[in-house]
Amino acid sequence: MGGGRDEPNPGEYAAELSQIDALNRREAVAEAIDGQRADRPGPALGPEAGPDGSRATSRSRDNLLLGAGHAVAVAETLDDILKVLSRLHAPDFQLDGQAVFGVTGKFLNALGEYGFRPGGIDRMFRMPLTTHYPAVEVVRTGRAVFLQSPEEYLRRFPATYPLSARKGRLSWAFLPLVTAGRINGVWLAGFRSPVAFTADERTLLAQAARLVAQGLERASTGEAELALSHGLRMSMANDGPSFPGISLATRYLPAGGGLVVGGDWFDSIELPNGRLAVVIGDVQGHDVHAAGLMAQLRTAVHAYAAEGHRPDAVLSRASRFLSALDADRFATCIYLEADPATGILRIARAGHPHPVLRMPDGTCVIKHIDGGLPLGLIPGEDDYPVSVLKLHDGETMLLCTDGLIESGGHDMYSGWARVRDALSPGPGSDLEAMADRLLRAVSGPLPEHDQDQPITLNEDDIALMLLRRDGGVPKPDVPERRLVLTITQDRAQGVSEMRTELKALLHDWTSPDQIDTAVLLASELLGNVLVHTDEAAAFTATVNGELGHRALRVEVTDRGDELPHQRAPGEMASSGRGLVLLDILSDQWSVRPEPEGKTVWFSVEETADRRA
Repeated sequence: MGGGRDEPNPGEYAAELSQIDALNRREAVAEAIDGQRADRPGPALGPEAGPDGSRATSRSRDNLLLGAGHAVAVAETLDDILKVLSRLHAPDFQLDGQAVFGVTGKFLNALGEYGFRPGGIDRMFRMPLTTHYPAVEVVRTGRAVFLQSPEEYLRRFPATYPLSARKGRLSWAFLPLVTAGRINGVWLAGFRSPVAFTADERTLLAQAARLVAQGLERASTGEAELALSHGLRMSMANDGPSFPGISLATRYLPAGGGLVVGGDWFDSIELPNGRLAVVIGDVQGHDVHAAGLMAQLRTAVHAYAAEGHRPDAVLSRASRFLSALDADRFATCIYLEADPATGILRIARAGHPHPVLRMPDGTCVIKHIDGGLPLGLIPGEDDYPVSVLKLHDGETMLLCTDGLIESGGHDMYSGWARVRDALSPGPGSDLEAMADRLLRAVSGPLPEHDQDQPITLNEDDIALMLLRRDGGVPKPDVPERRLVLTITQDRAQGVSEMRTELKALLHDWTSPDQIDTAVLLASELLGNVLVHTDEAAAFTATVNGELGHRALRVEVTDRGDELPHQRAPGEMASSGRGLVLLDILSDQWSVRPEPEGKTVWFSVEETADRRA
């Protein structure tokens, strides 16, 4: 007994120690790697890197780590991941041996290695979690173990020190591999030169361990989930349709500089009325489940938009869709419908960060958009007000997820200041350069940039879209018809006159059935005003669009205070069916409160003759 701890019995662990020693018998690969490193130029990580040697060294290592993160994102196997991380080798940081241990039940298992011996590792190896070994202590305590010298290793782990004593390494780091809040492995990094394990070096190793942990998690999800992740990343690389008068630039950066896709997404959609829809959203969570939900929700939003629904209807339908998929997850979203000819934007927001408007002179302001709850929280929630803005020539709108704002420990205020400072300078004509500046403000230089600047690995996915209005686009001459009537309480025959005039307005409508539907619904709205209030009704009918693709919108306004509500009338009831008919027969309808009174409206999209 000594120090309050039972001394380990060497004979008890002889078999285990023999198996561990088998992992490290040959050094041919490590020597070959050393030779390759000596032949190829590497970044200067010593004091010569700059006037402030430690700061320049830290920056260079961070830049290497960001590049490694992007490479790890496409690595197929654990061996590939360890090979990528071997690039962190430097003259004063001689990382040349790595091993990964997994935890299964009461044993530590060898999963992979790089730099210890050729031919891989004995996958049948198991070490009991009662062994006095650094990796086992990491599993038991959840804390990393840093051994700066062989003397420290011998003092702290005398029973297992002989396993590493003859391998020529002088420092070791054992770090936990954590996924979903649980330790599922240990990463061993061995060094041929002494390492002091300063705060910067420990941070670098911890970030590298995150990459290994993400790689282990990815490997465990299977080929189908990997295919999902890669497919989503490929789809994010597509900016979508281009429109005369509107320029788009998009960026997507997974958490950690290049790991598995999470719940962030964006999309641009060509609408049937000649307009462009732009959507950006963020499903709660950063895991494969969030990515799967994101893929389904993105498809659903695309489908609702392509059907021609207004922004509020798209979000309300998407909210019900997500709630049906998963009652425990929600998503934030902004849906924007842009008219390239006029610059008119119709925006609906569901709990998402507000957009930012950049003016031609570089001035940036947050545009506060009315919004509703995140998608999926309340099934059937339809309260997503539509804000109407105009984007003038040369103005740019930024839509982003909260990762762009809050990464690096920033809150919404300081993060907004960082975004503003990156968005304001430079010409507004180069959207791609503007998007790169925004990402560099958060994550430093991108991997393809050879710059010695500090970086911060982002803790959350980042998605952003830049939308600019370009001048010089002629406005199309879209025909519009309008019918305006006022029907008072003492002129009930005005309802019959409205029917006649509305039919004349729709004389060339493609589907006669839809004309009858529109007349019926308009009569119901006017009848509700005349029967249930003492006020006059203001009736407006508007037809917009090209022949065969037109939309009819009917609005009835009165000064009554009571808002209509949907009822369930019995079979013999003589009233109460108006809103039921609206819900069944119209494409969209809603009630809009006015400063005095209310407006009930519905719309019908032109379709082919249903009787044909």
